Amino acid sequence: MFQDILMRVKVNVNTVRSIIKTNDRLMEISFAPGAIIKKEIGEETELIFSQLLQDIPKATEWRIYDHCAVVTRLYAIYERFVEKLISDWLILLPELYPNYSDLDETIRSNHRLGVGKLLTELNKNRYEHLSPKKVMQGLFYGTTGEKEYELLPDAFLIHEQNLRWDTLERLFASAGISNAWGWVKKHRAIKYFLEEIRGNQNTVEGEINKFISYRNDAAHGFPDDVLGAGALLELCDFVDALSQAFAELVTYHILKRKESIGQIKEIGKITEWFKKSNAGVAIIVEEINLSIGKQIFLVNQETSCCYLVAINSIKLNNTPVNDLQTTTGMEVGLKFDLIAKKGLHLYQLEEV
Repeated sequence: MFQDILMRVKVNVNTVRSIIKTNDRLMEISFAPGAIIKKEIGEETELIFSQLLQDIPKATEWRIYDHCAVVTRLYAIYERFVEKLISDWLILLPELYPNYSDLDETIRSNHRLGVGKLLTELNKNRYEHLSPKKVMQGLFYGTTGEKEYELLPDAFLIHEQNLRWDTLERLFASAGISNAWGWVKKHRAIKYFLEEIRGNQNTVEGEINKFISYRNDAAHGFPDDVLGAGALLELCDFVDALSQAFAELVTYHILKRKESIGQIKEIGKITEWFKKSNAGVAIIVEEINLSIGKQIFLVNQETSCCYLVAINSIKLNNTPVNDLQTTTGMEVGLKFDLIAKKGLHLYQLEEV
C-alpha cells in the first residue's frame, strides 16, 4: 500500500545521493595535488579535463552550492510525499466510510473549515486549479446525501508553516489520524537512524528541526553550516526513514478500518523469529489458505509496524509445502521476502 509514492521518494532520494557522491568525487579530483590528468591517458582526454578545470568554482563556493541544492531538493521531496500521502488517504475515505455522517467529527469539522478557507483564497495561484463549485461540491453531497461525497485534499492541507513535527501532527490529525508523531518516534527505521547513525545523540524532533533549519537557511542563501558529503547522505537516510514511517502509519489506519467493516482479518501471530534463517513460526487463528507468493500484512501498533510482505516459503512440521489449508491453532513455519520479528500480527484481505 502506497508503494508507488514510496518508490517515487526512493528514486528521487537515490538521485540526490548519486549527485552528492559524484560531486564529492569531482571535488577530490579537481582540488587534489597534481589534479591534471596524466599524459598517458591521452591528449584528447587531457585537453577536455583542462577545459573543465577552467570553470570549476572555488571549493568553498562549490560546497555551499551543493549543500543548498541538496537540502532544498530533499525538503521538496519530503513535503510532496507528506501531502500526497494525506491526499491519497482522504481520497480513499469515502470507500471506507460510504456515509459522510460515519466519518469522525474531527474530519467533518475540518472539512467544513477547510472549504470555508479555500473559498476566501481561490484568487491565489496555488488554487488556480479549483473552482467554487469544485470546492463546495464534496461538502454539499456529504451533508445532503444526494450523490457520493468526496473530501477535497486542498481543504485539509492549508498550511503556511514548514513541516516540523508539530505541524505534521496537526495535518494528520485534521485528516483523522491522531498521534502521528507518536507512531513515527517508535518506527524501526527512525529508531535505527537515531541509534546507528546518530549514536543516540539527538531526538527525531531535533533531527527534523535541524533539517528544516538547513532548508530555510539555504532558501535565503546564507547557510550557517555547510554540510559535507557524508552529512548530506545522512539527510537522505533521514528522509527515507520518515517516508517509510508515515506510509506505514496511514496503511495501519486503513487496515484497521477495513477490519472493522469485514474486508480484512487477523489470521495469526508470529510467536518465534530466527534471525539466522530469517524465518519464523506463526500460530494461525483462522482457517485460511496459505500459499507461496501470497501477500499478507505484518502489523503491530505498539512497535509502529504495518507493511506488506510476500510468503517465500511455508513449512508444516518442518516439511516444505506450496499450499496449506490451515486450522485454528496450527503452528506454521513462514519465511517472507522482508525481515519480520516476533510479535507481529498477520493480516489477510478477505477473498471475494
